[in-house]
Amino acid sequence: MFSLALLIQLSTIAQDANLLIGTYTQKGSKGIYLFHFDTATGKATEISHTDSAKNPSYLTISKDKQNVYAVNESAEGSVSVYSLKNNQLNLLQNKSSKGASPCYIALSPDQRNLFVANYMGGSLTSFHRFADGQISNPQQFIQHSGSSVNKGRQEKAHVHGLFFSPEGKYLLTPDLGTDQVSIYPYQFKNSPPLDEQKAKNIPSSPGAGPRHLTFSANGKFIYIIEELTGSISVYRFTKGVASFIQTLAIHPAAATTIHGSADIHLSPDGLFLYATNRGTENNIVKLPVLPNGKLDEKHISYYSTQGNAPRNFTMTPDGNWLLVANQESDNVIVFKRNATTGELTNTGNSIKVSMPVCLLFY
Repeated sequence: MFSLALLIQLSTIAQDANLLIGTYTQKGSKGIYLFHFDTATGKATEISHTDSAKNPSYLTISKDKQNVYAVNESAEGSVSVYSLKNNQLNLLQNKSSKGASPCYIALSPDQRNLFVANYMGGSLTSFHRFADGQISNPQQFIQHSGSSVNKGRQEKAHVHGLFFSPEGKYLLTPDLGTDQVSIYPYQFKNSPPLDEQKAKNIPSSPGAGPRHLTFSANGKFIYIIEELTGSISVYRFTKGVASFIQTLAIHPAAATTIHGSADIHLSPDGLFLYATNRGTENNIVKLPVLPNGKLDEKHISYYSTQGNAPRNFTMTPDGNWLLVANQESDNVIVFKRNATTGELTNTGNSIKVSMPVCLLFY
């Protein structure tokens, strides 16, 4: 009887998942939304939301789930710190990001430092994180410089993301404007936290526009999504040095318009890679990952995101559900994911929210 009761209890727990949604607020969004997501049915129910956040387009959460950090993507640029208690967010701090239009935010794996990417500012800023979850004034500011061949989009530096290697020793920052990804050694016990003098770069093809990236779980491979050319480049990564392996297009050959590739993630088991395309494609792409780290471009699959301008997407930790935020159609679409084949099935479930950008399970 005890074993049966325990199984029932564990089953109930497994069905519980909560979801944070970051948005743009130009069309009436309240900012950050909290939803309960039922992993048995794929349906979401709103729990709460903020009231005065301005363009909290990207979010991160502390490991202890006590604090949420959000960029405020505007010309002046700022970072907000919230406490998370009883599924309610309460604003604790608001700090300048020292750069225009911050678009990405990340905590170091040791939870000691918070980093922000300023897209229009072409820079990154770090903040020390205190034990109570609050942050210091900006402690390190790194300005990128340069440009590339696409004069409309690459007229200057545009830092678009912040990604730690799995072991936490390096911070990688894709710069869409300069066609390179910087590799900064992370100094665990020293200040400032990033060693600029020992930084290395991964050059992208001219006009590619690196945007986001993801690591394999073992840290041996990097997958970089390139927004402007609609491509993914794969690199082997060893002790802070990246070596090129492969580049492939992730849009149909007939697609001739601006691609606007956006986000990229590996399935929890590392067997499949997914990426989103905006423009006129509005799809999510699935690619099998081969044992040597390469992507199997002979078996690429496309799925409509059932909306316009898919931005960030996420998967439940068990890999059974994949959710995509469609910014311009004001919806988050829920897909059921086959863990064996990686195939996606539209469930017909959606979350209605104005201009969703970032999805984060907690």
